Amino acid sequence: MIVFCFLRLNALVLGGDSGQIEIYAYGMYKIATITEVFGACRGLCLSSDLKSMSVITELSTNATPEITYFQLDTSLLSDYLPEVTRMARKFTHISTLLQYLKLALTCMCEAWEEILLQMDSRLTKFVQEKNTTTSVQDEFMQLLLWGKASPELQALLMTQLTVKGLKKLGQSVESSYSTIQRLVICHLQSGAEALLYHLSELKGMALWRQKYEPLGLDAKAIEGAITAVGSFILKANELLQVIDSGMKNFKAFFRWLYVAMLRMSEDHVLPELNKMTQKDITFVADFLTEHFNEAPDLYNQKGKYFNVERVGQYLKDEDDSLMSPPSTEGNQWFNFLHSSTHLKDSPLLFPYYPEKSLHFVKRQMEGIIDQCLSKPADIIGKSVRQKKCISLYQAAKSEESCPRLISLPYLWNDKTQNLHYLIFHMLESSPSKFFIFRQPTDVTKSTSDDLLAIEFGNFLSCSTADNEESSRYSCLDARFYDEDLLTVVMRDDLEQEGKDRILAQLPLSMIYSNEETQDQFTRHACKRLEEQCSDIPTRTVYLENQCRTLENMKAQYVSVNGIRKIACVLSSNLRHVRVFEMDVEDDGEGEEEEGESQSQDVTGEEEELNQSADDVQPDSFETVDVTEESLDS
Repeated sequence: MIVFCFLRLNALVLGGDSGQIEIYAYGMYKIATITEVFGACRGLCLSSDLKSMSVITELSTNATPEITYFQLDTSLLSDYLPEVTRMARKFTHISTLLQYLKLALTCMCEAWEEILLQMDSRLTKFVQEKNTTTSVQDEFMQLLLWGKASPELQALLMTQLTVKGLKKLGQSVESSYSTIQRLVICHLQSGAEALLYHLSELKGMALWRQKYEPLGLDAKAIEGAITAVGSFILKANELLQVIDSGMKNFKAFFRWLYVAMLRMSEDHVLPELNKMTQKDITFVADFLTEHFNEAPDLYNQKGKYFNVERVGQYLKDEDDSLMSPPSTEGNQWFNFLHSSTHLKDSPLLFPYYPEKSLHFVKRQMEGIIDQCLSKPADIIGKSVRQKKCISLYQAAKSEESCPRLISLPYLWNDKTQNLHYLIFHMLESSPSKFFIFRQPTDVTKSTSDDLLAIEFGNFLSCSTADNEESSRYSCLDARFYDEDLLTVVMRDDLEQEGKDRILAQLPLSMIYSNEETQDQFTRHACKRLEEQCSDIPTRTVYLENQCRTLENMKAQYVSVNGIRKIACVLSSNLRHVRVFEMDVEDDGEGEEEEGESQSQDVTGEEEELNQSADDVQPDSFETVDVTEESLDS
């Protein structure tokens, strides 16, 4: 995994065991799916000019797995960089807004109270147990008109519901509905409108076919996404109308029922509660007519005869239709649309789904948008072509314990001619050698590649007398510190344990100083590189004051950051870490005398380095300052 930043485009490049590589704009939305490599991805890097990508894979067959290097042509990203950047920004805006709408809907579901469902179950139980043939609606209507309740209804209200329970129920419903209403207005509607705006802009970009058609933007597909967002906005408005109507009716119903129950219990009724206007009575009558009708079909589906509460059905994540959809009878706009032959199927009107929940319409909208925005990823991915495939070596049986690929590709900027560098081992029998493979990132140019074998001299100080002897230093890990330096962790095979690990800075100028006189290596495409090791030119390098012995540490891995001038060394058991400041500025001679090299040694109880800080219990801790004279060229 690698994060790459170029101008204003930020890309996250991911590769997995399936061999498929994905590029995510700003780490959020996928803009490319690449299938031009084979095997499990072990490393990858995108060039600074976006013209190529280097990938290291491990292909497992019946025989020993092979490590292979691929170079891919990604010039479409480079040729249309401004367009890709603008499109990626829109994609990330849209993706963020979809997450925002999802979070808003989740908060609405959490704000919804299920307490009203208890009324449905109690009314259903009342229907099953009462001996009279009078319906529940008629029972409450008689109480509204005559002020008297049947013994069965009075028992239901006074024993099961109670005055205190009714008061609490009214407060919960009002609070819940107010919260949901505020979330819809302030977040759901505003987020959907912003989503509609960005999709409309994206449609305008897609209509500029010369710029965006090669990237896979389809104006017709975006129109479908805009239509889906419009349907979602309509459903949100419908929910608002249901909430507004429910709050008014519930408030009038609970106030009337509260007074009626106080009279049943012969309690004192305050004068302000005893007053009901004709409008309040109409609200209560409408509420009883609409909500207290017995529905046998609903009992077969949900095990109850009533659906008093209408808001919760919009918030349930179910594919079933609404139990009580809103009635459109008498709506002049609906009647006008159905009678008009021109507007009935007009693309200017958003589709309306009166029998579906808000969750259903949201899922449908997300599916259409994802389908609309996934086409560019397919188009850009199919434009990637494989330009180079080099078989490096056969992987060892215990690759984890003895890794041979010790550094991922490194990308260089324009001033260093856009070169890729790949560092790896090939010979288990000769661990003292490691190889640097250098090639141009511009795959359109026919520039030859360079491959060198690097071997350290027997002593860290230059000694020509030891050149004839075999090297005793083996390279364990290496990373590019900056454009000119290579940070290497080595092992001295002749030193005792505890003093055999060395951290060194290797300037590339030492490797390529006599490049013009170096014999060129001719690679045979039909052979692995490990089979041609004897033909690869070998360069022996010597380090004088550019190294440091890592005492009392079995160092194995190194990670560097040249911008922050930091190197981090990790032990083989992943339990010890030392951090080095590689370029320390000298403030004075006095400070130079006092500033000796120190080390940070953090020891954890767990084997994994990425464990949480709470699990780490350091047994030693020191500060390290590696001076420029000791580790800098």
